[in-house]
Amino acid sequence: MELREIEIFLTLADELHFGRTAQRLHVSVSRVSQAIRKQERAIGAALFARTSRRVELTSVGEVLRDGLRPAYDGIGAAITAAAVAARGMSGTLTLGFMGAQVHQLEPVLERFRASHPGVELRFHEVVFSDPFTALRSGAVDVLTSWLPVEEPDLTVGPVLRAEPLRVMTAEDHPLAAAGRVDIEALADHAVPTVRGPAPQSWLEAVLPERTPAGREVPRGPAASTYQEILALVAAGAVVCPVPDEGRRYFPWPGVAYLPLDGAPTVRWALVWRTSGSSPLVRAFAAAADAATSAMVVT
Repeated sequence: MELREIEIFLTLADELHFGRTAQRLHVSVSRVSQAIRKQERAIGAALFARTSRRVELTSVGEVLRDGLRPAYDGIGAAITAAAVAARGMSGTLTLGFMGAQVHQLEPVLERFRASHPGVELRFHEVVFSDPFTALRSGAVDVLTSWLPVEEPDLTVGPVLRAEPLRVMTAEDHPLAAAGRVDIEALADHAVPTVRGPAPQSWLEAVLPERTPAGREVPRGPAASTYQEILALVAAGAVVCPVPDEGRRYFPWPGVAYLPLDGAPTVRWALVWRTSGSSPLVRAFAAAADAATSAMVVT
């Protein structure tokens, strides 16, 4: 099995989606399918169970993934370390983040600092209402963002983590009484209007315009920061779907974080300007790729 084929297999094992795997590796979907079929013929068993709606690892695929991952990560780390040694890499890298992302990414930061002691890491907070301006202006070099990012000038790198959506409500809100909320209930309650240039295709992952059944989700008062949303929720003016990190890092008196049944998982990834794909950015992405296999995915 060639190194590229191992990369395709491991990426598909992470993504469980042929299209996203092809996009991440900058190859065609048919190239991904061809590589997997070749591996399955060589091994003599199916590695993935495929239906029209989902892709899952088989038990044989899980064995192969668990065996290949440490070896592949070791090869990547060795290549990156050698490249760094050859270049004597130094300089400054600014990471854009939302909310508590820096704490969430500590394994990535530790790995990058250990392998790039001559690089200074700086941090720049980005608000959800304007996620990409700082990246495009050069104020940050690489950004943590939820997916999908469908901006033609931006490159999506390694997926860092995944977490469920929850819904924030006032503790005395009618939805809070049951202790959990079905996503269809969003059609009966206003969610915040986002005040800022965030693309709707990106917001849709957290603040959908319609429920899965096609019911319109009404909009309420506008907000541009998480603190503003918390204030609106506490006042009972809106309810708001949010990634689960809100529950862990941003408790607020009078606000409840409830499971949101039927909601998709939120996936976070590194994003950078395609024109700004510098050696430092690529080195940080390599560190993230190597570290995320050991990170706890919630």
